[in-house]
Amino acid sequence: MFQLGKSEKAFEEAKRYMPGGVNSPVRSYRSVGSNPPFISSASGSRIYDIDNNEYIDYVLSWGPMILGHANPEVIASLQEAIPRGTSYGAPTLLETELAKKVQAFMPSMEVIRLVNSGTEATMSALRVARGYTGRDRIVKFVGCYHGHSDALLVKAGSGLATFGVPDSPGVPQGVAENTITLPYNDSDAVRKLFDDIGDTIAAIIVEPVAGNMGCVPPEPGFLETLREVTKAHGTVLIFDEVMCGFRASSGGAQKRYNIKPDLTCLGKIVGGGMPLAVFGGSREIMNQIAPAGPIYQAGTLSGNPIAVTSGLATLSILQRDPTIFKQVEDATIALCEGFERLAAQYNVPVVVQRVGSMFTIFFTDKPVKNFDDAASCNEEQFKMFFHHNLSHGIYYAPSPYESNFVSICHKSSEIERTLAVADEAFKKISDTLL
Repeated sequence: MFQLGKSEKAFEEAKRYMPGGVNSPVRSYRSVGSNPPFISSASGSRIYDIDNNEYIDYVLSWGPMILGHANPEVIASLQEAIPRGTSYGAPTLLETELAKKVQAFMPSMEVIRLVNSGTEATMSALRVARGYTGRDRIVKFVGCYHGHSDALLVKAGSGLATFGVPDSPGVPQGVAENTITLPYNDSDAVRKLFDDIGDTIAAIIVEPVAGNMGCVPPEPGFLETLREVTKAHGTVLIFDEVMCGFRASSGGAQKRYNIKPDLTCLGKIVGGGMPLAVFGGSREIMNQIAPAGPIYQAGTLSGNPIAVTSGLATLSILQRDPTIFKQVEDATIALCEGFERLAAQYNVPVVVQRVGSMFTIFFTDKPVKNFDDAASCNEEQFKMFFHHNLSHGIYYAPSPYESNFVSICHKSSEIERTLAVADEAFKKISDTLL
């Protein structure tokens, strides 16, 4: 019998010590109107809470666990590394080895800097782009999330191409004004903006496969347009592949769509579940960073040996067995085709969008191409689907605006069980449509 009594008590206690009881807002389950399960352990495709509930996990720590939880080889590497010390604040051989692995997967990253989070990677990449170009303005796209640095917590004002306004208290208006927001997948808006003021723009930053408004792939020609206009105007093109790196393909979205950015940001999988991220790109741009150049960036725990060990072990497995990428994509295809079949059977309007091993179920009857499309989906139907699945042991992201993920540990038995529960959920939703 599904119950969350211990988790509810734990959540109430946590609220006394942490804002909203969590250390990242989406974990609070506010968007689905309930309290979160408190997790005690995870293994393979499964995650377990303190109430002894077991779930098939499609959140996978928001993407990193492509090898599944507690991969034995990764754990063994960590167990070997920890007795040697947890932090040195000095160069190690491990850092160079990880940089080589990253470059082997993504050759556009000629020179690499290790940092601690995706937010730090994107924030630093933008500073480098501004320093390199001598310009202040940047372009981002509505619905793309690039971490919580001030310049990126910006929402659109009125009009198609707008100078940003703060999206959070504490973000100075003067910072937001240098961030221009455009609709995702709108090549015409990009061209018009660059025709008008392209020579004043330091960088475009984009999720080449959007994951933070749900999984939204680029429309044909969109990424090509970004590459074309940035080259024409001396603007730096930054791919934020924190989420879609190693998910869209072995070489990320840039390999899948054959577009070479100037800078790339990676996180999640590159750290194997530890706090580690990377940004890098062309040697000309990256050698502007201190101590090679004048643009300052630093971090006490950057290149932390434990985090690097986890990332190195993860990438080594992926490099040794590149069929993993096809296996997880094939499992994702089977899962998504099953969702589509069941939704059609019960006449529930659903669009399932997938790129590589990331996916989202949108409760709508039209393709989702941008944030406005995502925001128009039926949130009540999503909540019904989510809660039925959670109570029957299937763990999805607790928001309609998030991607879900598949790991190498999601075998046919997990897919079959997941679709059996989805069948029940779609039927329940269908009954409300009668």
